[in-house]
Amino acid sequence: MSKDNVVLARNTKNAPMDELSSQTVAFSHYNNFAAQLPIDPQTGKLVDGGFKAQAEQAFKNVAAIVESIDHVMNDVVRLTIFIKDFRDLDAADEVYQTYFTNYFPTKTVVAVDSLPMDALIQVEALLSNGEGTIPEAPQAGDLIKLTNHTETAPHCALSSQIVAFSHYTNLSAQLPIDPQTGRMVAGDIKVQTVQCLKNIKAILTSVDVPLDDIVKTTIFVKNLSEMKAVNDAYRTFFPDSGIARTVGYLPARTVVAVKDLPLGADVQIEAVVSYGDGTPPQAVEDRHGLILEANNTSAAWKCSLGTQTVAFSHYNNLSAQLPIAPATNEIVADDVKAQAEQCLKNIKAVIESVDHVMEDVVKVNIFVKNMSDMTAVDEVYRTFFPEGTPARRVVGVSELPKGALIQMDAIVGNAEGTPPMVN
Repeated sequence: MSKDNVVLARNTKNAPMDELSSQTVAFSHYNNFAAQLPIDPQTGKLVDGGFKAQAEQAFKNVAAIVESIDHVMNDVVRLTIFIKDFRDLDAADEVYQTYFTNYFPTKTVVAVDSLPMDALIQVEALLSNGEGTIPEAPQAGDLIKLTNHTETAPHCALSSQIVAFSHYTNLSAQLPIDPQTGRMVAGDIKVQTVQCLKNIKAILTSVDVPLDDIVKTTIFVKNLSEMKAVNDAYRTFFPDSGIARTVGYLPARTVVAVKDLPLGADVQIEAVVSYGDGTPPQAVEDRHGLILEANNTSAAWKCSLGTQTVAFSHYNNLSAQLPIAPATNEIVADDVKAQAEQCLKNIKAVIESVDHVMEDVVKVNIFVKNMSDMTAVDEVYRTFFPEGTPARRVVGVSELPKGALIQMDAIVGNAEGTPPMVN
C-alpha cells in the first residue's frame, strides 16, 4: 500500500464489537461501515421489543459509529437496509426519518431469508470521509456531496436518486417503475430488467455521465431461475459505447437472490459509478484525468457478464466470487468450509493480479445459504483476515448461482489511483 493513503480501521465501544470485523474502515474519501445489527453494545444481545425496537437500535448503532469518527448522519452517502418481512417496511421508514430530515442518502431496501442472530433488520452505511486518509494533508471542507433528481426516472420521497462525493457517484437501487406513471411496468422479468436499466441510464444521462462509467452493478432477483432473461436484457445495455464494445468492457457484478423486493418487483438493480470530475470546490480535473481500469486473471473464476475487478480512483470494485476452481470451472465441493476457502482464494488471486494484498481490503460482503454454516465460514475467514480489519456484511439467501453454498465480494483500496500511464 502506498504511503499516500492508509486503510484506517476504527471501532467504538458505543456500538457492537466483532472480532472478525471493524465497525468502519476509511480509505481515501469514504468510510465503509460493517452492517449493523440491532445489538445492544452493553449486553451484546439483540434488543427486545419487536421490529421497531430493533430498527431503532440498528440505526442507533450506525449513528454511534458516525459520531465516533467526528462525522454526522448527513455525511451518509448510501444506506442498505435488509429486513426479514416487508410488512415491517413502514416501521423501518418511520425510524429512518428520525435520523434524516432535510437530506436523504441513496438507498437500497431488500427482504432477505435470514440475518445473523435471527435479527429482523440490518442496516449498512457508506459515509463520506472529508479528510481523506492522507496523514499529513487533511482535506476537510474541500469536498461536498452533490445530489440530483431527474423527472425521467422514478422518484422516492425518502431517498436521493443520486449522491456524488469525490470520485464516485452512488445511485439508489432502481425498481422497474415507469417514471411517467409511477407504476411498475407490465410484463415479465426481462421487461422489468430493461426498465430498471433504462432508469439507471436516465439518471446518469441527467448528470452527463455515460452508462459505461458504471464500475459495479448489484442485481437483486427473487428467482435465480429467471437470470437468463435478466442477462438477455443486461447484454443489450453493456457494453454501451463503441469504445466500450471495442475493449469488451463490463462493470464488476454481483447477483443476489432475495426473498422479496419493494412493490413486489421481480428485479432491482443498484449501480456505483465513477465521477471523473470529483466534487467541487476542489480543483476540477480534466474529464479523463482518471480512467477505469478493468482487470481479469485466469487465476480466479470469471463470470462472462462481469469484470473481476474494476478500479477507479482509489478503489478496486470486485465482482462476486463463487467457490469455483478456475482450473476446472466447477464448484469445489459440497462443503461450506471448502467453498468459503475457494471464494477467498479467488478474491486473493484477483487482488494479487492487480498488485495489491489482502490487507488492502476495506469491505467484504458474504452471502450464505445457511446461516448456521457461519461458524465454519468464520474459521476459514480468520485465516485470510487474522486482524479482522475489513468491514463486513453477512446475509442469508435462499439460493446462490450454480447451487453454491456461499458467495463473497469485496471492495479494495487502490493506493495509486488510476491516472493514465501510471501503473
